[in-house]
Amino acid sequence: MLSPQPAPVSFENLPDGLGTGTPTPRLSWKLPPGSGLQDAYELELVRPGGRVRTGRVESRDHLFVPWPGRPLVSRESVSVRVRVWPAGAERPTRWSAPNVVEAGLLSPSDWGAKAVGPGWYEDPDADRRPARVRRDFVLDRPVSRARLYITAHGLYEAEINGRRVGDEALAPGWTVYPARLRYRTHDVTEHLVRGANTIGAWLGDGWYRGKYGFDGGTRNIYGTDQSLIAQLEVTYADGTTAVVATDETWSAAPGPILTSGLYEGETFDARLDTPDWATPAGRTAAEWSAVRTADRDPRTLVAPQGPPVRCTQEVPPVSISRTADGRHLVDFGQNLVGRLRITVDGPAGHRVVLRHAEVLQDGELATRPLREAHATDTLILAGQGSRTWEPRFTLHGFRYAEITGWPGELTADSVVARVHHTDMRRTGWFECSDPLVNRLHENVVWSMRGNFVDIPTDCPQRDERLGWTGDIQVFAPTASYLYDCVGMLDSWLADVGLEQLPDGTVPWYVPVIPGEPMWTPIQPGAAWGDVATLTPWTLYRRFADLELLRRHYPTARAWVDLMTRLAGPTRLWDTGFQLGDWLDPAAPPDDPAAGRTDRYLVATAYFAHSAHHLALAAGELGLTPEAERYAALADEVRTAFRDRHVLPSGRLSSDSPTAYAIALRFGLLTEQQRRPAGDRLAELVLADGARIATGFVGTPLICDALTDTGHLDIAYRLLLQTECPSWLYPVTMDATTVWERWDSMRPDGTLNPGGMTSFNHYALGAVADWLHRVVGGISEDAPGYRRILFRPRPGGGITWARTRHETPHGTAELGWNLRSDRLLVEVTVPEGCTGSVELPGCRPVSVGPGHHSLDTAELTEQAA
Repeated sequence: MLSPQPAPVSFENLPDGLGTGTPTPRLSWKLPPGSGLQDAYELELVRPGGRVRTGRVESRDHLFVPWPGRPLVSRESVSVRVRVWPAGAERPTRWSAPNVVEAGLLSPSDWGAKAVGPGWYEDPDADRRPARVRRDFVLDRPVSRARLYITAHGLYEAEINGRRVGDEALAPGWTVYPARLRYRTHDVTEHLVRGANTIGAWLGDGWYRGKYGFDGGTRNIYGTDQSLIAQLEVTYADGTTAVVATDETWSAAPGPILTSGLYEGETFDARLDTPDWATPAGRTAAEWSAVRTADRDPRTLVAPQGPPVRCTQEVPPVSISRTADGRHLVDFGQNLVGRLRITVDGPAGHRVVLRHAEVLQDGELATRPLREAHATDTLILAGQGSRTWEPRFTLHGFRYAEITGWPGELTADSVVARVHHTDMRRTGWFECSDPLVNRLHENVVWSMRGNFVDIPTDCPQRDERLGWTGDIQVFAPTASYLYDCVGMLDSWLADVGLEQLPDGTVPWYVPVIPGEPMWTPIQPGAAWGDVATLTPWTLYRRFADLELLRRHYPTARAWVDLMTRLAGPTRLWDTGFQLGDWLDPAAPPDDPAAGRTDRYLVATAYFAHSAHHLALAAGELGLTPEAERYAALADEVRTAFRDRHVLPSGRLSSDSPTAYAIALRFGLLTEQQRRPAGDRLAELVLADGARIATGFVGTPLICDALTDTGHLDIAYRLLLQTECPSWLYPVTMDATTVWERWDSMRPDGTLNPGGMTSFNHYALGAVADWLHRVVGGISEDAPGYRRILFRPRPGGGITWARTRHETPHGTAELGWNLRSDRLLVEVTVPEGCTGSVELPGCRPVSVGPGHHSLDTAELTEQAA
């Protein structure tokens, strides 16, 4: 029988190797089943010039292994495979299947493309009709390979010879465009033919020049142009090459999209569409005219670090009803982010209008929470038969759609909701015996999907959709369990560093757009700015990418140094604007920052917490003097916190659940102070009827704070509460995503009157991290789950639970069942990892790779 083989090698944090932006991509692989641990490996690199093998390399590392050969040059393709020696084995495994890495354009000098867009005059202060651009070209020999390197100012969707290139949406995504504009590499060999060819692209405003942001939005944030930057490189079978790059030889014409905006929606006039526009036959139309060209600094063009936004699922209607005036109301049964695809036939000029909303009120779309995001798509029919249509350059957050003007009766096979988000690989699952908790967890998953749209946003539906730093700071532990989001967040953290002010201030949201008067000018704020220290550390712990930690360390250090200056010798951050425990349910709807917890208590607590984590990061990076300095700083801040905020009675200056939760979880109290603080926290929770009394800061911490201080039963009561405010109250109100406010919808079905009333906000769903670690029982005990702690803590009447996580090494799984007075546990440890199983009332059990069955009754007998 053939020996098992490792999984194919992967490159950096990319889903595939095409178009990598580094000449020395790090390599990772998963060990073959049954191999246990790895003693050594051998890598093979195959280039056009020959084959190179490393020979046996003594190492247990198989994540982010350094590139073993000559650095890649632009466009170079290398096939890589690996074999390993399992622990104690004399012979290696079979070679893995090969995987190919191909460099993108690694040098600015590789780029010859200009930015091209419509040459006609456009009023920068008005809605502008999107253009299409195209170019004809001839290939006079057989083609062996073709690559398209492409990006845009705005959004694009490319075609070659009438066939779409790629399947991503809202490309190139949203980055800090002046410094980083992402391009993507496509293999388009099969798109081309010998003879006449045409390349073209639809263009959209997107984040670049579309109206975006608060209070009606700001136009032209990054520029007034709408431009394509593309470079098609063709290699003929005889080895010669040809390049078709965007330049003055391209043509432009207004497209059938009349208006398009991420908030507003899209209007498409099918009468103006010419399906063959991106084919050689499409050039005959008289409206094509010269393009305007501009230079783009090629040093700012960067390769992707993660997957793009794609359609990942289609959701059919669960019900369609018709109003008295002929409108159709469609319920998809799930609050989601995406757009509709419809198939319709009707007379020329007839309009079909699609409106979207997350909830209903009085049987109609509740659009007030959308504020100035109109979320309306319009199709003007051509009268030429049935047509399937979907908007290109917009997304909406919705469960319900209202369709006006549908010719005849709308049927379920004529409309579908297409879900869009960054196409991350799912890595985490959880379920238990309580169906409401399962629905809560599913709501968390859906809220993450809807808000991970190239950047981690706060909400996906209203006139905001910004990369709020505080939201992802509290949610990153949950996100990094549920999905392989490391590449996407690594890219976004690069923009956090670029947007950081010279004094170290981290913006409230990234990328930065105008936000007067509250958010501009930018001020430093605790919990939000701490994304610079805490999120890279979380990603390092979950994915073991030390270079990620190194890249973002300067941003983290600048943030901690700023807090040090702001606090001064007292080590108390007690000045300036703070959001505190944002959205504490006790805060009035029009002042979400006015919670029960002293904002400066929160600020000083985060100061200590970030200094501590910066010290940890410095230690991992081998920066010993800095590690010692920041560890000492963290100790000084902890002492200052206790001196200021711990009263002689043992209570905190803010006698609130968030104050105790943050003091306990951030390690700010002495051992003698922890027990009374935990008891007081439990008293406060019970005094509130085991209902939530925390906001953004306290909510992710409170269940752990209760668990850590011997009040697991109270943590479960808090989790399982169904009265408002609670995690399960929205579930009882038919929520299918996590809400921004605990009472976004009141028990009587009316909406919260506050101006911020989103029904899709992942931040308060950060409790799922506790579900994974405490109820489910899986947590990392070393970076990348090299060591795993299996420690379920049953309670709350839940009789069984299962959680599974695809770690960088492979599958870790734990399932438990309560049977009378015993706990039956099934554990799976990935190859290359070790684990410790800690069950209630039992000594820890060390386990290696493979499957293990444990019974607390048997373990207790063995211990006796």
